[in-house]
Amino acid sequence: MQRRVAHLPLHGGKAPKWLFKRMVKLAGAITESIVDQFGPDEMLNRLSDPWWFQAFGCVLGFDWHSSGVTTVTCGALKEAYKERGADLGIIVAGGKGATSRKTPQELADASDQFGISQGDRLIYASRMSAKVDSAAVQDGFGIYHHSFFLTPGGAWCVVQQGMSDAEKMARRYHWLGNNQLDFVCEPHAAIQNVDRPKSSAKLRKAETLNMVAAEAGANRDGSAALVREHPDKLMREVERLTVGPTLFAPTRHKVLDIDVNRKRLRQIVIQAHEQNPQDFETLLGVEGVGPATVRSLSLIAEVIFNSPASRRDPLEHPVEASGNEQQRRWADYSYAHGGKDGTPFPVTTDVYDENIDVLERAIKHAKLGDHDRIEALKRLGQGRGPLS
Repeated sequence: MQRRVAHLPLHGGKAPKWLFKRMVKLAGAITESIVDQFGPDEMLNRLSDPWWFQAFGCVLGFDWHSSGVTTVTCGALKEAYKERGADLGIIVAGGKGATSRKTPQELADASDQFGISQGDRLIYASRMSAKVDSAAVQDGFGIYHHSFFLTPGGAWCVVQQGMSDAEKMARRYHWLGNNQLDFVCEPHAAIQNVDRPKSSAKLRKAETLNMVAAEAGANRDGSAALVREHPDKLMREVERLTVGPTLFAPTRHKVLDIDVNRKRLRQIVIQAHEQNPQDFETLLGVEGVGPATVRSLSLIAEVIFNSPASRRDPLEHPVEASGNEQQRRWADYSYAHGGKDGTPFPVTTDVYDENIDVLERAIKHAKLGDHDRIEALKRLGQGRGPLS
């Protein structure tokens, strides 16, 4: 599995209707063209690349450095799926806020519609990817958007986003499923950083808990082992570490949330204990196990088993280079049609509509066996000749 992260300024507002309807058409045309030329799996590969995704959003005309590029681009793809259906080549589920909670049912419906035999596996992937980025990785960004993309063959990717009100920033997480699924051990493949306020970096470093870091393996094992113990024993350790004074802090241990609800935690621990989780992934999948439970177990495992938790922010993972050999910035793609807020210039609707028409006609002719227009578009993209 590959997991990638992008970091973006948190912006308000939304795409105006006149722009969004064009974004839907162009997103659909581009997706259908990629699927026709390279197959649906390649479209998922591209959506899972934060560099490509950002460039895609810029081509559609959204702000190049806005958190809204995630929600609007995913929304445009979902609307394109509704309009084009199977012709789009990929299936789109989920969305922002309450819509994200409909993802499991949408995946079940899509599995029935397209005869996908591994529907339960897809629903599990959706839930676990969201659980990892909200509970196992506690980096100060609360998940509020979750989009799930899949092919009729059962391949999948996830694009989800969290926000930090304190930093006025958003962080986008990309997942790409494969046959070697490991949801809880170093799923990062690349990290893309788009500036951030330096003043909050130290604060986040102190608060971060990264349970999917490679160096946190012993802590993950210890957390699962604790839940297999009798709940009374575990809760005595929780009380010892949250009611001061202790060896670790005069009143409370910094790593544990000061407002941890021990009664609620006990209920969850009992529930998890009954399922006897043999590993951290199973523990994380238990209903009710969230950030507070994970943080509490991590601290106790750190103390009892001498297995350090990881405080490494996911953005500190080495960056994997994306893009072509020219290393163009994805912001450059805003020059295709302009941007919603006028950067680098206002959206030019006549050029936008003409490009949609050219691409739609190329797709139509390609389906009839005439690939000349698609080849011409390729030559144009490579700077080798005009579109005729």
